[in-house]
Amino acid sequence: MATVRLTMAEALVRYLAAQAVQVDRRVMPLFGGVFAIFGHGNVAGMGPALRAAGARLPTFRAHNEQAMAHAAIAYAKTHARRRMMACTTSIGPGATNMVTAAALAHVNRLPVLLLPGDVFADRRPDPVLQQIENFGDPTISANDCFRPVSRYWDRITRPEQILTSLPAALRVLTDPAECGPATLALPQDVQTESYDYPADFFRPRIHRLRRPAPDAGDLAAAVTALKAARKPMIVAGGGVKYSFAEDVLAGFAGRRGIPVAETQAGKGSLAWNHPANVGSIGVTGSSAANALAAQADTVLAVGTRMGDFATGSRALFAHRHLTLIQLNVAAFDAAKHGALGLVADAKTGIEALEAKLGRWHAPAAWTGRAARLIRGWQRTVDRLVAPAKTNGLPSDAQVLGAVNRFAGRRNMVVCAAGGLPGELHKLWRAGDSTAYHVEYGYSCMGYEIAGGLGAKLAAPRREVYVLVGDGSYLMMNSEIATSVALGAKLMIVMLDNRGFGCINRLQQACGGAPFNNLLDTAAPQIDFAAHARSLGAGAEKVASLADLPEALARARRARRTYVVVIDTDPAISTGEGGAWWDVAVSATPRGRAAKAARAAYLRARRRQQLGA
Repeated sequence: MATVRLTMAEALVRYLAAQAVQVDRRVMPLFGGVFAIFGHGNVAGMGPALRAAGARLPTFRAHNEQAMAHAAIAYAKTHARRRMMACTTSIGPGATNMVTAAALAHVNRLPVLLLPGDVFADRRPDPVLQQIENFGDPTISANDCFRPVSRYWDRITRPEQILTSLPAALRVLTDPAECGPATLALPQDVQTESYDYPADFFRPRIHRLRRPAPDAGDLAAAVTALKAARKPMIVAGGGVKYSFAEDVLAGFAGRRGIPVAETQAGKGSLAWNHPANVGSIGVTGSSAANALAAQADTVLAVGTRMGDFATGSRALFAHRHLTLIQLNVAAFDAAKHGALGLVADAKTGIEALEAKLGRWHAPAAWTGRAARLIRGWQRTVDRLVAPAKTNGLPSDAQVLGAVNRFAGRRNMVVCAAGGLPGELHKLWRAGDSTAYHVEYGYSCMGYEIAGGLGAKLAAPRREVYVLVGDGSYLMMNSEIATSVALGAKLMIVMLDNRGFGCINRLQQACGGAPFNNLLDTAAPQIDFAAHARSLGAGAEKVASLADLPEALARARRARRTYVVVIDTDPAISTGEGGAWWDVAVSATPRGRAAKAARAAYLRARRRQQLGA
């Protein structure tokens, strides 16, 4: 057997560079590159190995470990999980900075390979700088924090262990059901140790999308349920996009007359003006989708976790005899809520249902009602996103409406936490499945700009519009500098409402008084445009909504990342649409507002449909 002598780090890098993926008929590298921030723990091992790889596995320098992992995750999301990135850090804070990002990837079922440095496997110099010492278990390091937020976790204590661990990690990263973050903790001494690796280990491998077909019995049960439906509805989740099932879903819904609502991850599965698209579902849903959900007797949920925002905390789907069909590649998700599970790839599953439904069509009255509701909702959207007619501060809805009109339907919007995702879910008009990129599974403040960078690296021909509030901007903005350095231009619109406006509104809705969320008049007036310019971006602050289109035009003409800042009203959010969200309210309320909130909370909880 032919062998090649390499350090463990060199072997790991060579293995990653040999992985490829086939999408349709095109073969591309599976890994788009490696984000790296070097320190003790990876600079002497992974550093030289990555430098030697050159263009075969490009290395990108970031400014914050959490942010670079967010960028890597956004890269994978934009590529519909077909391509991905790796991230390597030093030990200690460099490693633990990525734990939040690992949790984000885990919740959103997105692949990222995390390669944190670790303490010495031989323990000769213990305790080393930044080492976490467990008094009763010397095998534990800070990297054990990754265990609960990784789909696959291992610590490489001998160089030959990657012969089994790397393929195992790649299986998880490329598996449609188990997909999520994989973490390989790399002790710094082991990275530099040599081993005679089998040459065959580095042969090129091409990964292809597997499409599991549904079980015949489960398929028959789902078909029977759909044929009995008088008021059917489809909920489209992110799995539609990851299966490339958008066209199949559009055809199926159109032919069968079934209205389709979209989760945050699924938004864009159908173009916003597709006749079957009734808009967003749930807590941040359209009035059209939520009205239909309250009456639906059969719900086909495709590729969605059916989290509390989609289900209105299990109170939205109110039919007494509701049949829920969960078409999902992951059996874990297909079994939720006492559903009739249909474990299969989304595209394959929809095609199988299509083939078995014969001439069945949703009742014309139901399809017609959906059409009337969506026409009414689109008129509501037009009104909400129209330019302000007063001299007051604009709402978030008015700002995103102006950006949406300027950007067009097929450029990409990126956002994450706070009030903006709810407004976007309701109001943004996405022309295709890549046009809408909102991280709302983990609702992670600070994802926005870093996520925009990853999305731009994945889709360089698209204009990427990052919408971010001042709170998230202050939490993580360092990758503005990275985007400038990499020539990955972003158009960032920063909405300044002087604090955490979304949580301030929620605080009051739960009966509380405003407290610790908005900045008072004694707080500094932050010059966000000057700050963005100091990071290398172009930037300006506009005085009003009327000035925003011209500023966006200047941003479009700019050659590098450009930030446009606008003040917004923290008290205004879109009241139209939406559904109840279970946020626990004090059982010992004090004051009239708190007592009213508690009473309303108890009434709403009685509507919850509890089950599996």
